[in-house]
Order: sequence, then structure tokens, then C-alpha cells
Amino acid sequence: MSKSENIEAKLLKACLKNDRKAQSQLYEKYKVAMFNLCQRYAKNSEEAEDILQEGFFKVFTNLEKFRGESTLGGWIKGVMINTALMHLRTENRKLFPTVPLDGLESDFASDEDVFEQFGASAILQMLQQLPPGYRAVFSLYAVEGFSHKEIAQKLDILESTSRSQFLRAKALLKKSLERHILS
Repeated sequence: MSKSENIEAKLLKACLKNDRKAQSQLYEKYKVAMFNLCQRYAKNSEEAEDILQEGFFKVFTNLEKFRGESTLGGWIKGVMINTALMHLRTENRKLFPTVPLDGLESDFASDEDVFEQFGASAILQMLQQLPPGYRAVFSLYAVEGFSHKEIAQKLDILESTSRSQFLRAKALLKKSLERHILS
């Protein structure tokens, strides 16, 4: 076991004993990365903060469920993603309208260069302007690396809905980026 793994194991053990100092250390260690993750699913920083707090509440109340099958950080990330998705579901039950895929695939074959011209904060701001369903699918697919099949299972939607939501999100982001370029 490496030194960092040993420190994390001790921190985990202390957190399981409800040691407030250890819980604070765990929170401080992961809060920035998890806040950034929450922002990708939220419409603004305040909503991201709410998701973050709810997520860490779930982390600390369910910490005994961590089995060490992944890193603690990976497990916390999963809790945060699930919390963000649950938040989206409670905010807007109709996240995923059915939309046709006709013609979308060919429109976006070479758009990666457009996305690469902007900084992370500008893209995050544009991402937060997307409808919640588009934002969730785009984040899960493009940022978190889930497949459309996995997204469909997580969100209880069809795989084709995941694909169409991603393509529509990408199209809206592209339009927003193009407007930004022209202004």
C-alpha cells in the first residue's frame, strides 16, 4: 500500500467513526473536483453548490457502503453524479423529450475544432444554458465517458434518446460557440 493509499485508508476509517476533523479533511480534499463536476449538471453555481452539499451528505451517510472496489475518489464521484442526476429528475420530470435523429449525425462530423477554441469556463457557462436533459447526457457522454447504453440505463431512457440528446446538446453548444466567435 502506497503512502497516499495508507493516508486515505486512515482518513476513511476516521470518517467511519464520525470524526468531524477527518470528515472535514475528506470534504476539503474532494470539494473542488466535485464542485466542478456538479457545475456540469447544474444551471448555475448556486444549484451546483446545493448538489455538492447533498452529495457530500450522501457520501458521509453511506460511507460504510464503500467496499474499496474503486478508489475512494472514484466512489465519491459516482455518488456526486447520481446525486446530480436525481436533482435533475426532481427539478424537471420531462428531461428527455423524444426527438428525431434525422440528419443530425452528418452535421457534426468535424466540429471538434470549434469546441477546442474556448476555455473551460466559457464552455461551462454555455453548457449551463442547455436544457437539463441535454446537459446531463452531454456531461455523462462527453465529459464522464459513459457510453450511450450506460447513460440510457442510468437515466432510464432509450439509447437512441441518449444519442439524440447528445447531438442536440452538441448542436446548441456549437451555435452558442459560433455566436460567441462572431460577437
